[in-house]
Amino acid sequence: MAEMSPDDIRARVEALGDWFHNMDLGGVRTAPNHFLYDYPANKFSRFAHAIPADLTGKTVLDIGCNAGFYSLEMKRRGAERVLGIDFDDRYLAQARLAAEVEEADIEFRKLSVYDLAALHERFDLVIFMGVLYHLRHPLLALDLIHEHVADDLLLFQSMQRGSDEVFPVAADYDFSEADHFDEAGYPKLHFIEHQYAHDWTNWWAPNAACSAAMLRGAGFEIVEHPESEVFLCRRGPPPALGAAYPARPSTNGHDRSGDKA
Repeated sequence: MAEMSPDDIRARVEALGDWFHNMDLGGVRTAPNHFLYDYPANKFSRFAHAIPADLTGKTVLDIGCNAGFYSLEMKRRGAERVLGIDFDDRYLAQARLAAEVEEADIEFRKLSVYDLAALHERFDLVIFMGVLYHLRHPLLALDLIHEHVADDLLLFQSMQRGSDEVFPVAADYDFSEADHFDEAGYPKLHFIEHQYAHDWTNWWAPNAACSAAMLRGAGFEIVEHPESEVFLCRRGPPPALGAAYPARPSTNGHDRSGDKA
């Protein structure tokens, strides 16, 4: 492959429109005026130590890969296979350009988190960063990750709002008890009816307790909490009652028993 000059890279970066991942591609910054500055590298630096430094022989799935920052980082750590998925064509084009410039062997595929059953593959590390709060059905997504693609580790992050406290929740409450719902540290998932930060795809904002509770509720054991919004988890047994809305690989997660021929 012919090496691209900075001018060539800059032209291709600009042709792909606005970038949310501010990366250095051959000396060209993809989002030099990012409102979060050197994002996501500045965030990654706060929890990079929690991920195995050597991923030799491991497989990685990057869900909602955007422009591929985390996919590239995992490839740099020696991962044998990295698959990045997203449902936005522009993000996928950006990710493919980034991998081309970095000469990284990474596969990128257009796929929704709700269609994970179609992969028919489990991964040693699943990355689910900055996606949950953009989803209409966030707990379903975690159930599908557990059921279909997670084999060991899950790296999770969500925008969080509300209290950082964690209220000690009892295993059960009498129907007449309701005071615990008013505790700041009780798990709360705030619904955003209109927009937040001028983004209509921001549907939810969990508090810290809710992020942890949802992960446990989907069958993941939290092994490290290296950054306020980041959790490193290990796949555990499925929830006692199972996923509330489990996917069926043959029907893409939809019960079609009532469909007409």
